[in-house]
Amino acid sequence: MTDRIRILATSDVHGYIYPHSYADGSSKDIGLAKIKSLVNILRDENTLVLDNGDVLEGSPLMYHHFVKTPDDVSPITRAMADLNYDYINVGNHDFNYGEEALMMHLQNVGAPCITSNFFYHGKPFGPNYVIRQVAGKKIAIFGIVTQYIPNWEKKSHIKHMRFVDAYLSAEATVKLIKRLENPDYIICMYHGGFERDLVNGRLTEEETGENEGYKILRNIRGIDVMISGHQHRTEAGKLYDTYYTQTAANGAELACIDIYPDNNTIEPRILKADIDADPDMLKLFEKDEATCQAWLDQTLGTTNVDLRVTDEFDARLHKSQVITFLNKVQQEKTGADLSSNALFLGATGFGKDITMRDLVSTYVYPNTTVVKKITGKILREYLEKTAEFWMIHNEHIVVNPSYDWPKPQHYNYDMVDGIEYTIKVSNSVGHRITSLTYQGNDVTDDMEFTIVMNNYRAAGGGNYNMIKEAPTVSTDLSSMVELLANYIQEHKVIDFEPVNNITVIK
Repeated sequence: MTDRIRILATSDVHGYIYPHSYADGSSKDIGLAKIKSLVNILRDENTLVLDNGDVLEGSPLMYHHFVKTPDDVSPITRAMADLNYDYINVGNHDFNYGEEALMMHLQNVGAPCITSNFFYHGKPFGPNYVIRQVAGKKIAIFGIVTQYIPNWEKKSHIKHMRFVDAYLSAEATVKLIKRLENPDYIICMYHGGFERDLVNGRLTEEETGENEGYKILRNIRGIDVMISGHQHRTEAGKLYDTYYTQTAANGAELACIDIYPDNNTIEPRILKADIDADPDMLKLFEKDEATCQAWLDQTLGTTNVDLRVTDEFDARLHKSQVITFLNKVQQEKTGADLSSNALFLGATGFGKDITMRDLVSTYVYPNTTVVKKITGKILREYLEKTAEFWMIHNEHIVVNPSYDWPKPQHYNYDMVDGIEYTIKVSNSVGHRITSLTYQGNDVTDDMEFTIVMNNYRAAGGGNYNMIKEAPTVSTDLSSMVELLANYIQEHKVIDFEPVNNITVIK
């Protein structure tokens, strides 16, 4: 009997090693230390261990590293080297800290990067594919990443890089493998997700090219297993003769795909990281973690305004004053007429004493700020787009399900300060902004404004194409967390009149 072949895969670990929340210290079944315990149990001589990207950005541990010790090898890089991966792919968030940070990671992670559809200095970074002999069988493996990265990432972070269409790359690679190798199995690592419902095939998002997993499964014959990512969903199954997996974020899950050559069966499953963390890995990063925790507990200043977030739904429906504060900092820094921010998932807001922990738990991305020039017409289009976040269900205002599935996207609901406006949710999409004024006057199409926002939105992230096409006035390469920290330290006490300029009605 031929031995079983096992593939173990992580995806979207986002810099988490330790099994706890950085917001409140509570224990969680997350982190690479728990994943290592699973891998230690499951790995044998017929096992390949793979990572599917998005490791450098996400946890406060990694943010602290890139702020304080960017020239050192990062904790997550060393943790992955300790786990001993066979091959890795890259994800879109691995470009967030720039080319040098990514190259430092790839040179020290201890496993070949096989992402083939991004070019670095004019050459494909990874090979078209790799071949491994496992349990007497020939396995071909290739890696691709969503080509949508230039739509989000700062140009300075990818100035020597070019991205090739992931679907076309996969199609060409599979043809090449079949022609040259005649393998027993083909494994695709794709840092991208599914643009259609896996049950009924209906579109679940705009076909921008960001996610093409369904298209790959439907149209490219010959892929035996596709390890997907990016959307942080828990998925394992079979579609169009290809088995697929996707795991939740932050090291909460491990994909395990068992291949049985004797009867040609494949069994994909998702394993929860509900196991004791590997003590050796925890010990390896004690100093990094302790230094980060001390940094997080630094008190930066105090606030006389209630900036806490206790109910995320209400904080969006009635605009929490923490959003007013974020917008205020951006506006004072840039002098823009208007300022825009979203409340990120899991945001805690700020208590009476504001610490770095509060900042990184509320503003969780390494975003920078961009000032755009827009007209009143574009402003209205922008607000109409963000108003799509809401809908009416059973006579109540609720979140549009498309912002929860297939991937939570509450960060795509923006709240703008500097204007007053009303969203009437029962109106049809595109006609929900029933009142829009600036300094007490109705906004007309020909008015001109400057507006400051994060670089993701400025680049059109979230399908805000009207913002992407607007002229850029200025950019600031300082991270938003850095701007907030400096502002709080300069002012010592945060005190302002609450601003309730957004009304959301049925």
